[in-house]
Amino acid sequence: MQGIGIILIYVVILGAMWFLLMRPQKKEQKRIQAMLSTMEVGDTVLTTSGFYGVIIDISEEDVIVEFGNNKNCRIPMQKAAIAQLEKPGTSTEA
Repeated sequence: MQGIGIILIYVVILGAMWFLLMRPQKKEQKRIQAMLSTMEVGDTVLTTSGFYGVIIDISEEDVIVEFGNNKNCRIPMQKAAIAQLEKPGTSTEA
């Protein structure tokens, strides 16, 4: 009987650890996937490097982002390098 109680305690502890650690991470991954699936040409993005740019082309794995007013500064990057997305006409500034 005592062995079953110890096993039950371990199961409860592992379940709590999963709930507190893994579940928020999976929610964040779903949020990022949803954000990346709504990307369109013309959206303003913030890269994981801290650069702001505008999407000018999208492929399956990559995007081409134009940085600054210089129309010659176009850099291809992976979609995973996008940290935030802002649709045209919306603003996050207060």
